[in-house]
Amino acid sequence: MEEEFLESRAGSEKKSFLFPFTHFFFLFSSRKKKPYFHKPLTGEQLLDLYKSFCKDYPIITIEDPFDQDDWDNTAAFTAAGLCQVVGDDLLVTNPTRVKTAIEKKACNALLLKVNQIGSISESIEAVRMAKEAGWGVMASHRSGETEDSFIADLAVGLSTGQIKTGAPCRSERLAKYNQLLRIEAELGADAVYAGENWRHIGW
Repeated sequence: MEEEFLESRAGSEKKSFLFPFTHFFFLFSSRKKKPYFHKPLTGEQLLDLYKSFCKDYPIITIEDPFDQDDWDNTAAFTAAGLCQVVGDDLLVTNPTRVKTAIEKKACNALLLKVNQIGSISESIEAVRMAKEAGWGVMASHRSGETEDSFIADLAVGLSTGQIKTGAPCRSERLAKYNQLLRIEAELGADAVYAGENWRHIGW
């Protein structure tokens, strides 16, 4: 399980949140994949596991909780209303799949990856659809990243409120955070901290 931590401050209040971006419970070796658990879990059992995570820990986001084509279990977990359910492989930033997810109520947030769908125009359309559906939007980097910081500008320009670019430990990640700081400096007093409204920022 991949985990990322986000620390936010509002006045004197300090909160810590756990983001488990859980794609699958498998440990991969060079030759074969071995199950994380002794026995495979059914969709219902995995759903119960996620519910227990949300009950026991301050989880606010889970990304791709089920297989990329498991619309039913993903929708069931979203309906529980326990956290933000982000579609990555489920949606692939594709307006057609976003439309299907909206109709099925399969998730409530879009992971925005421009080079996943292949064009800025389709990416903007996917964001428009997500926002109109009341979803959250998270701009994201991808594996094999460079120091290009465009997604920081995209996150601000499309008012996503969320950006996923990894821990600030390598230059290609720091480049995005540094660009966000430059944007904030350029906006000056017009830069607004979204606070607890980070999921629903208007255009």
